[in-house]
Amino acid sequence: MEATQKYNAIISAINVVAIYYEISKKSRFAAPTELNYPAMIISIFIRYVERIPTIKDLIKRLRNDIAFKLNCGFLISDKIPSESSYSRLLTKLSGSNILEKVQEKLLAQAIKEGYIIDDTVAIDVTHFEARD
Repeated sequence: MEATQKYNAIISAINVVAIYYEISKKSRFAAPTELNYPAMIISIFIRYVERIPTIKDLIKRLRNDIAFKLNCGFLISDKIPSESSYSRLLTKLSGSNILEKVQEKLLAQAIKEGYIIDDTVAIDVTHFEARD
């Protein structure tokens, strides 16, 4: 499967809009508003799919690979977020229970469609801690 198709298949199953609304900026004294937060969220998920070890490596790949940048949902004109911007995003994700809610909905859908037979599933969500 081509990277674009693989990313679309994965991201289409995740409710990125719900995650975005949960972590969206509520104060004018925080991260810059010109950042493409939905693309940042997608790039975090793709980071794990591609086994990119650190946020620093993710940023480097976004800067050097235009196809990867576009596959993550960034526009050509979008600035690549800084490490601190990603750190703030990961802190918000860690402090919220939105990932658990999205996971539960995704699991319920997978069980309903027959992809998972048993309702006992273990998923490690500690990878979304606010660390590099």
